[in-house]
Amino acid sequence: MNAPATPHAAAKPPRDARGKRPQFHADPGLDHAMSMILVLATELAALKERQDTLEQVLARHGIDAEAEIEAFAPTEADLARREAWRQAFLARLYYLARKDAADAARGDTEAAFRETLDSIAKG
Repeated sequence: MNAPATPHAAAKPPRDARGKRPQFHADPGLDHAMSMILVLATELAALKERQDTLEQVLARHGIDAEAEIEAFAPTEADLARREAWRQAFLARLYYLARKDAADAARGDTEAAFRETLDSIAKG
């Protein structure tokens, strides 16, 4: 039984936190790269755990996982499911770049942020 990786990912529009995001490095590109590295590291760690579990379960049932994987031929449905996962993964990986582009399109700049804060402070 294969459960979908993200059952509602395609149905929901992306929701982003609005406003200024903390910046940890002098170059915003470095913050983006670090975010992407963390997403990749998280995915890799989860994948490694699942792979190890799967290999142990299969071995307990006398199945040679390596040989089975080499002989596997994915169906069109398998390929479509993998592509849906890949698109959701890339959306998470490029989240900050997409958010910055959306902020720029809306005109969410540092000056606009400061203006909003001043407006709120003045009442």
